Amino acid sequence: MAALGILDSANLNGGQKLAVKYFTVAIALFAAQVLFGLLAGLQYLYPDFLYGVLDFSVNRMLHINAMVVWLLFGFIGAVYWLLEDESGVPVVGLALGNLIFWVFTLAVVAVVLVYLLVQVGPGELKSIWLINEGREYIEAPRWADIGIVVCVLVFFYNVAATFMKGRFTGIGGVLVLDLVALAGLYTAGMWYTPNISMDQHWWWWVIHLWVEATWEVLVGCLLAYGLIKTMGVRRKIVETWLYIEVALLFGSGILGLGHHYFWIGTPEYWLAIGGFFSALEPIPLVAMVVHAVFDAGHHKLKSTNNPALAWMIAQAFGNFFGAGVWGFMHTLPQINLYTHGTQWTASHGHLAFFGAYATIVIAFVYLAVQKWRGNVWMSGELVGGWKWKWALFLLHVGMLGMTMALLVAGYEQSQIERAIEGSGWMGYFAGQAHPWFQQGMVWRMISGWTFAAGFVLLAWDLMTIGKRESRPARSVEMREAPAMA
Repeated sequence: MAALGILDSANLNGGQKLAVKYFTVAIALFAAQVLFGLLAGLQYLYPDFLYGVLDFSVNRMLHINAMVVWLLFGFIGAVYWLLEDESGVPVVGLALGNLIFWVFTLAVVAVVLVYLLVQVGPGELKSIWLINEGREYIEAPRWADIGIVVCVLVFFYNVAATFMKGRFTGIGGVLVLDLVALAGLYTAGMWYTPNISMDQHWWWWVIHLWVEATWEVLVGCLLAYGLIKTMGVRRKIVETWLYIEVALLFGSGILGLGHHYFWIGTPEYWLAIGGFFSALEPIPLVAMVVHAVFDAGHHKLKSTNNPALAWMIAQAFGNFFGAGVWGFMHTLPQINLYTHGTQWTASHGHLAFFGAYATIVIAFVYLAVQKWRGNVWMSGELVGGWKWKWALFLLHVGMLGMTMALLVAGYEQSQIERAIEGSGWMGYFAGQAHPWFQQGMVWRMISGWTFAAGFVLLAWDLMTIGKRESRPARSVEMREAPAMA
């Protein structure tokens, strides 16, 4: 082992070395997401800004796609991080996993360059394969779609083969089953249908079910592992809540998907089904964290990694409010009739994605940095600990500011554009010109700069945390060993 506080790959196993590569690209793409989001926010206020050079439609596309891809990189890295520790054996097919990492990374670079330099093409098959498929949020060209599925299948092979060779814990079993859906559900958005209702139907299977079912279960696995490692929580507690999460997500998640079917020509029964089942999904993850913190009282809430634990707690409540409360606020069909497609939706989307997904990836990056520096001290009274606390604070203040600003703007749109003006073009322009909407966009921009400042501080902290520490990590009692298959 290298000296404490020094970054050295000798401190990591094979899977963790690969995980660090994924985390590095994830943080770089996170930076890109923030940058393009700021540019898009400026274009709301100054529509001529970069017009004809980098239009709003391109900035928005890059902002959203960067978010999806950086989170995917982060999730894959987090699974590789825990894989050898959880299974008890080296990663099977690690060389293939490293190859796919470089293939995936180069493919992302190629897609971004096409977005920036080519941007659009004629409405023909060549454009679909090489430039842009034209589907909102999943605009990647067809070759990139296929590449994502291939990369996830190789990832699935590494994970499944490793657990089959080693031990299958409850976390490992759920993870393997979830990765089948992670690769399979993405294919729902890859075929063409001339019926716009059917096209939207399958498109929502990717946008909602791929993200809100498979990603939520994956996050549950990561959260369970993280709580065990940081607080010494009993495995049976987190795995019990993980099983409940699986039951709710795959039991209610598919039905909850119906709140996206309200206005695309599907049968009327989806109004009741989609409205009822949409709010159940985040509850078990909150319960997992609350139960874990309560259970950890036997050692006075001591943790091996305070920053990681803080981000995990932020994940549980960000998920509950962003995905649960903010989602349910506008998914009842009687409300959604007026809010669908307004900034109300963007308010929910910002808080949900950050609260449910970005937080857990950041937590795992802190776990990685700790061991990368020789399992250095990262508990209370950490040298330079102010940086992670302020980064956590600024990121959340910025995100909550954007969420509330977009909510006010969305409420104004729902009232003026939908309820009063009846969803016509005149109503749309009246809504856009209203002072509440314009003030909302200003405050969204101010909050966006606050979030960007938090990101800069987070990146600085990740590069320096633990560097001046000479203490080994705090030991937290592990009360149960992983269960053998």
